[in-house]
Amino acid sequence: MRMSLQITLTAVAALSLAACGTTGPSAGKLLTLDGQPPLVIAHRGASGQLPEQTLEAYARAIELGADVIEMDLVSTKDGVLIARHDPNLAISTDVAKHPRFASRKKTIQVDGETQTGWFSNDFTLAEIKTLGGISTDPERPQEFNGKFKVVTFQEIIDFAKAKSKETGRTIAIYPETKNPTYFRDLGLPMEDKVVAAINAAGWNSKTAPIYVQSFEPGSLKYMKSKGLNTRLIQLIDGDGIDMKTGAMTYAVPVDRPYEWTKAGDKRNFDVMVTPAGLAEIKTYADGIGPWKRYIVSVKGTVGADGKVVDVNKDGKINDADATSMAPTTLIADAHKAGLFVHPFTFRNESRRLASDYNKDGKNEYAVYYKLGVDGVFTDFTDTARAARDEYLKSIGR
Repeated sequence: MRMSLQITLTAVAALSLAACGTTGPSAGKLLTLDGQPPLVIAHRGASGQLPEQTLEAYARAIELGADVIEMDLVSTKDGVLIARHDPNLAISTDVAKHPRFASRKKTIQVDGETQTGWFSNDFTLAEIKTLGGISTDPERPQEFNGKFKVVTFQEIIDFAKAKSKETGRTIAIYPETKNPTYFRDLGLPMEDKVVAAINAAGWNSKTAPIYVQSFEPGSLKYMKSKGLNTRLIQLIDGDGIDMKTGAMTYAVPVDRPYEWTKAGDKRNFDVMVTPAGLAEIKTYADGIGPWKRYIVSVKGTVGADGKVVDVNKDGKINDADATSMAPTTLIADAHKAGLFVHPFTFRNESRRLASDYNKDGKNEYAVYYKLGVDGVFTDFTDTARAARDEYLKSIGR
């Protein structure tokens, strides 16, 4: 008889922890680096409900209880930092519906990947302000597409300060220098502008409500050399998972920092999660932001034909056809090196949840919270908060 998938949140967490030889924290004790509850980091705002990286998405995330709002920074043609995940505006804005910009569509290389679209570096801020943000996932609400505008880094700083005052709680921000080598090669470097904005905000300290992240070590090291003293986070990516083995796979443009590719360095991101890699990161950063699969991977079922089985028979092979594997030691290793751990990205869609989480995102968070993550990047702040509340209650906090 097959075991039922109706596993409780606590049981799911206990199973994964038992697999790696730990029973989790004792009553009231947290395994986070500082002993405090893990942060809920609103990934691009409330991006599960509203078009990402708009003030409306950030406002909604704050209403839902986010501790931190996260954004990616790219540059306009006139050198203004704006919040977009990609230089390619076709991905997250309605630029394709603006006839006046049709002639600017082109095909170029971004970090070694061929992309076709409209790119932020070909638009002034005034032009970008005419565009509206759109949902980047077809399973998410589409009725708000085009209604909310692209915002600048400075506007987000001002917004976070205003919301902190309005709510009486500190709202931190979490900017990323996105594709920094790409923009530097175009004569639009962003790091000095990031440092200047942080200095002007009065936030240049380890205790300020800001975390600065990048996939490129050189970007973080440069800002540190220019006097940036905020908490710095090295992001660690991967392309996908080999569903037959649960092993990480790597492909352009998320195989390694693009600066490494340009320098002829053939190593992949996985070197960063070794003890030696973590020790190197500690020389210039305070934490890591790994893809969550470096902590708990997933594995599918291989059929007699050698192919991964479409367990739920929906015609697609994804996380819903897999089960979670035993956790790695990455969190403990990072903490031993003195680094906090903020994995990305937690989402609610069933296609993104291993089958043993029973289509409930709270079950996935429970595993990571018990393992001692210091924060989570989430598209669904409310789910992350609810799971954290349940977890803290379960240990008497």
